Amino acid sequence: MKKICVIGLGYIGLPTAAIFARAGYDIVGVDVSERVVNSLNKGIVTIEEAGLPELVKGAVEKGKLRASLNPEEADVFIIAVPTPIHDDYTANVDYVINATKAIVPFVKKGDVVIVESTIPPRTMDDVVAPILQEAGLDVQNDIFLAHCPERVLPGRILIELIENTRIVGGTTPVAAKKAADVYRAIVTGDVIETEALTAEMSKLMENTFRDVNIALANELAKISAKLGVNAHHVIELANKHPRVNIHQPGPGVGGHCLAVDPYFIVEKARNESVLIKLSRDINNSMPEFVVEKIEELTVQIEKPKIAVLGLTYKGNIDDVRESPAIEIYQLLARNPRFETVAHDPHVQQGQVAFPLLSLEDALHDANVAVVLADHNEFKTLDSQYVASKMKTPVVFDTKNCTNLDNDYLTLYKIGDLSGLKPIQL
Repeated sequence: MKKICVIGLGYIGLPTAAIFARAGYDIVGVDVSERVVNSLNKGIVTIEEAGLPELVKGAVEKGKLRASLNPEEADVFIIAVPTPIHDDYTANVDYVINATKAIVPFVKKGDVVIVESTIPPRTMDDVVAPILQEAGLDVQNDIFLAHCPERVLPGRILIELIENTRIVGGTTPVAAKKAADVYRAIVTGDVIETEALTAEMSKLMENTFRDVNIALANELAKISAKLGVNAHHVIELANKHPRVNIHQPGPGVGGHCLAVDPYFIVEKARNESVLIKLSRDINNSMPEFVVEKIEELTVQIEKPKIAVLGLTYKGNIDDVRESPAIEIYQLLARNPRFETVAHDPHVQQGQVAFPLLSLEDALHDANVAVVLADHNEFKTLDSQYVASKMKTPVVFDTKNCTNLDNDYLTLYKIGDLSGLKPIQL
């Protein structure tokens, strides 16, 4: 293995390409965006991830990493393109299909083809393999086809690409071994070989497990608001049981994994995945729950100003994909009664279709500041500063991340809403 062609230079493809380049392999990264390709060839990264800019810059300068709009011949092809969902919550695998077709002219006998994109069960057998077969490539004997789903946490991608266990599912046992050996060259964690379908399901169930548990916590937050109990305290005490680990409630679930992957299972076994679908419904309901509480807080104010603090789906990253914070902003902005403004220190103006303000401007004369991302900048907010900028200093912390002082302002947390009452002017 000397040369690797990585298709897709997003949040997974680019770090993967950079890690292999650092290990000494010749990497060509392929993307449909000229902006991404041109930036990468200058050693410039277009996404936010700890350590990635330095790693990419070094790899480009050493000539081990370059970008192109078109695939090239290589020994290994890694497909790491998005798999979004359609409006009917079924998987859109068009990017995977297009990427597979794009590499066909360059794949030769003995090459390894790996799909890292998260995909519905049986996609490798029913979609990817037939494309290669129809092009005259024998996936049983000529090439080695496998699925190795990414399993990383944004903000720790470069660490977890190396340290995490990798699951490699081959369309044949030999393919699993060949593809696993690709990762064994860079991974310090275990690399486990299995069949493609099992690898597909294992990735989906990892994220479904977390989504279901978050749904339980979010349902607890709603119940607690009705019964007048502090859900955060309930969780803290319940988790002292040695076999209990309740997750934390929040404004919803976002990102390309937890908010999407469970639907890939539902799509293939709708009648059997009742709990999975219900959990998705619960988590999808949280943005409206947050907005309802903001409406309750501001019911006596004619034109309340709401400062949305945080637009990403988790803290200290710039990823707004499937973010419940974006949905909450849009729900508020569509209501003519509200003046809605937004601030996020990690998001660039080009990522969203509405204005981004500084923290000071967002808080200026605001009636409610709603914290929707657990950025470090929000964890260290100064109570006196916040209170001095706002018209009515009320903070609704949906991530349970702030350490604000009730001596200067009124603080509500998503799991502790029993004392919520309308703001008095």
